[in-house]
Amino acid sequence: MAGIGFVLRKLSRQDNLIGTVQAYVISALISTGPWLFTILALGSISAISGKFVAPAVLVDFRTIIIYNFGFSLVLSAPIYMVVTRYLADNIYQQDVSDTPGLLVGSLLLLFGIELPLICLFYLVYAVLPLSLALAAIFNFLLISGIWLISIFLTALKNYRSVTRAFGLGMLATVFGSVPLSTLFGAAGIINSFSLGLSLILALLFARILSEYPYPFKKPFAFLHYFIKYWDIGLSGFVYNVAIWVDKWIMWFAPEADRPHSRLVTFSNYDSAMFLAYLTVVPSMAMFILSVETSFYEHYVKFYRDIQKMATYRQIQENWRQILSSLMGSARGFVVLQGSICVIVILSSAKIFDFLKINFLQLGIFRFGVLGTMFQVFSLFTLIVLSYFDHRKAVLAIQTVFLVTNAGFTLICLKLGFRFYGYGYFLASLVTFVCAAFITMRYINELVYHTFITRNESVVE
Repeated sequence: MAGIGFVLRKLSRQDNLIGTVQAYVISALISTGPWLFTILALGSISAISGKFVAPAVLVDFRTIIIYNFGFSLVLSAPIYMVVTRYLADNIYQQDVSDTPGLLVGSLLLLFGIELPLICLFYLVYAVLPLSLALAAIFNFLLISGIWLISIFLTALKNYRSVTRAFGLGMLATVFGSVPLSTLFGAAGIINSFSLGLSLILALLFARILSEYPYPFKKPFAFLHYFIKYWDIGLSGFVYNVAIWVDKWIMWFAPEADRPHSRLVTFSNYDSAMFLAYLTVVPSMAMFILSVETSFYEHYVKFYRDIQKMATYRQIQENWRQILSSLMGSARGFVVLQGSICVIVILSSAKIFDFLKINFLQLGIFRFGVLGTMFQVFSLFTLIVLSYFDHRKAVLAIQTVFLVTNAGFTLICLKLGFRFYGYGYFLASLVTFVCAAFITMRYINELVYHTFITRNESVVE
């Protein structure tokens, strides 16, 4: 993340408002691109195509997108987490000649694992017309591909190409939805959405290949990383299951929608939570633009000075700079997200009235906003711990989130509708408390961990 963050930070320091706005918009696309694109596309398609097709068609479209979005993220997470580590190691070693092969090999592995599973789901389990099932399968693979290719974007310095790709994809989706939905119904809308995703995927793929003009070689050289860094792959899977487990549990609520297609959802809960997640976009943009880049500079200096045989006094000073950077960044992070959270919760009734959203979602939405605030705080600590390669702590925190989110949501489901949303909020709060405690304890003992617990010669 820090690579493109430095480039965007230069853009934000231009002496004009446009540069600052551009930097934050691009940061948002880099950090939340696939998810943000999906939300905007769903809203635009519903507003435009809703005038030409029956409501049931839009329901089928939204249901398939929810399923594809959630399950593609969960299934692709172990692969893109391990690939991220492999790519990062190559960049650190200043040898990125394997990047084109890595991109193709990881995509082939991902599609090879997902294709049989998604075909069984849509062609055997779900009750859908063949055209709609095939459109859903293709859309699922495209979403998965964008999840994976997004990790390569952070190594790019050409931020304009990233913005252009998502912008053109959005336009293709919106303008293609009207004629395709009119002619082919739900399958047409899915295909219009896939058209935009295909354009994004193709443009980003071409941009990465032009950035790394090397021959395709060693496409599966990263496979041994699944053994070496199995905990990274597992933590990616656990964390994304944890994010979605409350939605899956709520699909068993008495108020859930149970259509003939067998694709069960709970529209009031799902929609409220998706809207709640929108509130973290500014914080994620800020994270790439200023928080991570500032921390990264001190992080690199700390370890480089140790390699250069720095004195203990200099090491202590570098440690204090890391601590000061983290505390300052965390303070700004908390103020920004906390302010957004308070403003959105206080004005949520007017927002719902303006957008014509069902007021049954209001309570769920408010607790969702609180929950996403603490979840993004936890994400901050997880990324910091990942920088220090404290993989056991990261996996432990993510497991806490999974267990608490599942447990609290089940309890709230039993208590009834007015408690819906409490479970996710409580799970996020408990997870953040645990994550903050573990992170601060590790940072306070960073010098000790660097020379003792993380020192392979001492461990041996």
